[in-house]
Amino acid sequence: MASILSFLRAGPPPPRVALLPDSAFFSRAIPVPEGAQPAEVAAAVELSLEAASPFPLAQLYHGWYWRPGSPHALAFAAYRRRFSADEVAAWADAELVLPAFATAFGQTPDAGSAVIVPGKDELTGVVWGAGPVPELLLTRPLPPEADENVRAAAQAALLDDLGASGPVIALGAAPAPLAATRDREVSFRSGDFTARLDAAATVAIDVRDKADLAALRRGRRRDVILWRTFTGLAAALFLLGLGELALAGGSVWQRARAQQLAAQKPLVDKISGVHELTRKIEELATKRLQPLEMMTQLTGVDLERKPPEIQFTRIQADQSKGLYTLFVEGKTTNPAKVSEYEAALRKLPSIAKVEAPISQVKGDQAQFTLTAVFKPEALLPKEDPAPPAK
Repeated sequence: MASILSFLRAGPPPPRVALLPDSAFFSRAIPVPEGAQPAEVAAAVELSLEAASPFPLAQLYHGWYWRPGSPHALAFAAYRRRFSADEVAAWADAELVLPAFATAFGQTPDAGSAVIVPGKDELTGVVWGAGPVPELLLTRPLPPEADENVRAAAQAALLDDLGASGPVIALGAAPAPLAATRDREVSFRSGDFTARLDAAATVAIDVRDKADLAALRRGRRRDVILWRTFTGLAAALFLLGLGELALAGGSVWQRARAQQLAAQKPLVDKISGVHELTRKIEELATKRLQPLEMMTQLTGVDLERKPPEIQFTRIQADQSKGLYTLFVEGKTTNPAKVSEYEAALRKLPSIAKVEAPISQVKGDQAQFTLTAVFKPEALLPKEDPAPPAK
């Protein structure tokens, strides 16, 4: 399982890149008009290469590197016959074919900085100016099986020729492609050095025929879609497997709970029966209608709370409407007393809610219906105080 997860997290493998020897290419810095578009840059590069090369453009493998806003593009080309038929045939499976020095592009170092890209039998220096596009490329050959001293001397001579005024990064090996984490980017790394090229730049850098490159890009997009489909299906199958395991574990757990419940059911039923009997006894003792107690709360023990102008004509306590609710119908010759009586009852700590609307007026008499809801604790019987100790 760990290997599957590692495989999915790793993502697609690194792109297949064919690195060509730098010594096979010549390079030119080509001025670009301000505000130029990629198509205009491509046309300017092709015109410049045709003018600078003794061979027609159809006989060259060429590419260029340019970033929007840069005042120049760096073009490079090689005569096609410098590569054998077997070498060209090996490019068929490659997603990117470029000179080794192009792996150092894709960064914006300080002005005057240089990167030394080592090859098998050569060293190439890349120098940047003030922008993201290098200004100068120089390649120097190395004798076969050159040792470290020879390489160090060749590198020092190359730096003198480059005239780099800023920091110099000497790579231990040509940058290698990294795993593709984004569709629109190709990355190269050598030690701590990393260069990232976006998709638009790689199209121009690739030295093969541009029509062939368009077909390869379509294939690449197809491969990415298939990869994402595969990883999505693999993730879905993995989640389904986890779900099946969870269901199986849940079934075992549920059976264990059912067995435990069956074993404890007799004891639970006995406890529930005792609890239900206790509840019924408590209801018989406390939860019953207490109309006299509620009436006493409304009138007072000596009728001191009820105004003499008010007469009660009917009293009702209905258990279906609540154990703590009392309905009183009454009449009075002074309706204002009903409002005063209602306000006085509302202040009593034993009453939770009281309403006494006037329902009918006949002549000098007004009829009303008083609804009082009492707090349960106000109607509980009070314990007799303990006798004083002798």
